[in-house]
Amino acid sequence: MTTAAAPGVRVQEAPFDLSAESAALTAGREDVGAVASFVGLCRADDGLAALVLEHYPGMTERAIAGIAAEACERWPLTGCTVVHRVGRLRPGEPIVLVLTASPHRAAALESCAFLIDWLKTGAPFWKREEFTDGRGERWVEAKAEDDAAAARWAARAGSAAA
Repeated sequence: MTTAAAPGVRVQEAPFDLSAESAALTAGREDVGAVASFVGLCRADDGLAALVLEHYPGMTERAIAGIAAEACERWPLTGCTVVHRVGRLRPGEPIVLVLTASPHRAAALESCAFLIDWLKTGAPFWKREEFTDGRGERWVEAKAEDDAAAARWAARAGSAAA
């Protein structure tokens, strides 16, 4: 029988360690057959000097925990970790980590994709871009393709891998 640990959710300024987080997720577990991971990095698009992420403490963690709990309900996960950074991030720095563990690869992979798609639209972060070329800064607008990615999971509700 698969028993899931409560999802681990953190919002922090400090960088995270993928290897340490993965080891912690699977420590002492013999029922894990697959771990899927996603690490999002800050890109140097269009002269970007830095991306500044802001959040409302407490509200952001609750929203992410709700998304993670839904993943644990949809798929047979033995563990789930989400770490999202805030503050001023430069190109090349990691922004977000999603780890899912399951007895089976399909569940690990699908739940990881579900989480990152929903984090882009359902987690309350405010993003501001700072530029190197004198343009100053601008707030990042929501993108239609992110909404479409999240919507595909709503259409698939109840069809999660077993």
